[in-house]
Amino acid sequence: MRLTVVGCSGSFPGPDAAASCYLVQADDVAGRTWSVLLDLGSGALGPLQRHLDPSDLDAVALSHLHPDHMADLCGLYVYRKYHPDRHHPVSGVRPEPSRLAVHGPVGTERRLEQAYGTEPGESLQDQLDVREWVPGTPVDVGPLRLTPVAVRHPVPAFGVRVSGPAEDDPARTVVLAYTGDTDACEGVVALAADADVLLSEAAFVEGRDDAVTGIHLTGRRAGQVATDARARRLLLTHLPSWNEKDVALAEARGTYAGPVEAVHAGLVVRL
Repeated sequence: MRLTVVGCSGSFPGPDAAASCYLVQADDVAGRTWSVLLDLGSGALGPLQRHLDPSDLDAVALSHLHPDHMADLCGLYVYRKYHPDRHHPVSGVRPEPSRLAVHGPVGTERRLEQAYGTEPGESLQDQLDVREWVPGTPVDVGPLRLTPVAVRHPVPAFGVRVSGPAEDDPARTVVLAYTGDTDACEGVVALAADADVLLSEAAFVEGRDDAVTGIHLTGRRAGQVATDARARRLLLTHLPSWNEKDVALAEARGTYAGPVEAVHAGLVVRL
């Protein structure tokens, strides 16, 4: 299993990175590569195309429905529906497409329609097979298993626990825990329990005016989650462009003794 950071900027695209988008891939025993996106936030569809043809995605898993985590699904719909290569070269007739599975919280289909601006009677379901998470119920995508865990945010939100084959030994299972957006809670500790990699947001800074509870983690809180969950490695993400990475890292290292780093667009992590 491997993780590619497509976008990691918190709350809005930054000068060096799109908003939240993480590509998780694994090969099955036949050698077929399966590709899942964890979120597809504002600005992320562009850099995603550096890593794969968006038509090759097998599923999109949405942590929640704020624009910095789902807005570019509108562009992905356009890509899938209108790409000229999807027309038959002789007849010009578009073949019946396979729909892309999109997993998200209750209300995902309506939220996508609002974001796209569908007309009465229009639907995105010809391209996107939108399904709602059932908390704690896993979804299998090839060799990857995605388990949604409810976390703490002002809107319904989930972290996603991804298990799949290790890159160096496919017989061994590894775990990536992605927090989405959350503050400290029992759910996020359960999500990250014994994870090989905890990909954790750290949007707030201790002592700053915006560091209220119930919305986001700070570096210190993310480090404490990693410690409480016995995660083996901590990756900090979702830092807004006005945050300093060194501040988040210093906070996390004050509460977590394991390896920690701040991610950047294009980073590849092999589990």
